[in-house]
Amino acid sequence: MIYVCIPSHDEAATIGLLLWKIRQVFAGFSREYQLLVLDDGSTDATGEVLEPYTRVLPLTVIRHEQRQGYAASVEDLLRHAVELTDRPKRDAAILLHADFTHNPQVIPDLVRRVESGADIVVTEGKLEGEPSTGYRLLRRYGPSLLRGVVTVAGVNDLVSGYSIIRLVALRNALRSTPGRLLVTDGWAANAELYWRAGRYARRIETIPSVERHDLRHRPTRVRPLNEAAELWRSRAKLRAAPIPPVPAEPARREAERQAEAVS
Repeated sequence: MIYVCIPSHDEAATIGLLLWKIRQVFAGFSREYQLLVLDDGSTDATGEVLEPYTRVLPLTVIRHEQRQGYAASVEDLLRHAVELTDRPKRDAAILLHADFTHNPQVIPDLVRRVESGADIVVTEGKLEGEPSTGYRLLRRYGPSLLRGVVTVAGVNDLVSGYSIIRLVALRNALRSTPGRLLVTDGWAANAELYWRAGRYARRIETIPSVERHDLRHRPTRVRPLNEAAELWRSRAKLRAAPIPPVPAEPARREAERQAEAVS
């Protein structure tokens, strides 16, 4: 099963069409899939737009009555996928945005990489249609603000929000971390997610993708200077919540065996 996880806040203009485009992708790419959308306290018609799609698509909508932010939305979606799966070593979760920035046509490539043995695949985006020089500079150099604190082997675009993660790696990361998995928010939460889940991944890969900012139906919510400051402040949060050590291989296998027996 492929769980397509979409955090959303005030995306009524795009969320319905995005879901239909994802459906078209899977119509030509025969895999079991489940759409998970989190409506994070939207004040527009996002909820009303989503409701009829629940009757015609394999769609579950999760709602936050009050806005909790990007990281909380991502974590709740991924936790729900882990709760639903009965085959975490086979199943995977795709994370993508609701504003048309990410191209659903990349989904088959992400899935094939996981089927070929990768546990995490991150899209490294090339921006198109984003006029702001500040945004472009932040998107390019933002990951360097986390350098020395967050390291994910082979991934340069740590702040990318478009990826696929095998659920066993995600499940192990969740079980090893008391409380919330993600202590940061915004772009830093993407890097933190790959960092924490990556500790339990056998193989991490990247693929190129194009981010189409000209297709977004609303102005960007990112303020480059504020986001850069948040990335820098995230360093202290990440140092205060370090990753637990990964168990040695025999102990890890035994822990996984016991976990499988319980589930």
